[in-house]
Amino acid sequence: QVQLVESGGGLVQAGGSLRLSCAASGRTFSIYAMGWFRQAPAKEREFVAFINWSGGTTYYADAVKGRFTISRDNAKNTVYLQMSSLKVEDTAVYYCAQRSAGTASTRPYEYSYWGQGTQVTVSS
Repeated sequence: QVQLVESGGGLVQAGGSLRLSCAASGRTFSIYAMGWFRQAPAKEREFVAFINWSGGTTYYADAVKGRFTISRDNAKNTVYLQMSSLKVEDTAVYYCAQRSAGTASTRPYEYSYWGQGTQVTVSS
């Protein structure tokens, strides 16, 4: 049983940056892989980034590769998503999620726990 809480969303101009944080409840956080997903209005939830338990393996959606960086600080029970060079099409609610298995996954149903999301709005 894990509780995840996202923060750091907001309104930003295109080309700007934001850093999202996801704080976990803490119990055995360090052994779990984590992911970030996003969902725009009228669209399906889509994969953004993945990080394994140690932070040594990351994987990104093509749409954000080179612009977003996922990282984690297990001592703080927190995973981050650093977003740079933001585009209008990045506008969405961003969710962090915890995966029980250690292998990379881009599929939402393979993640067991979810936060409530944080809104990111990029203006032109």
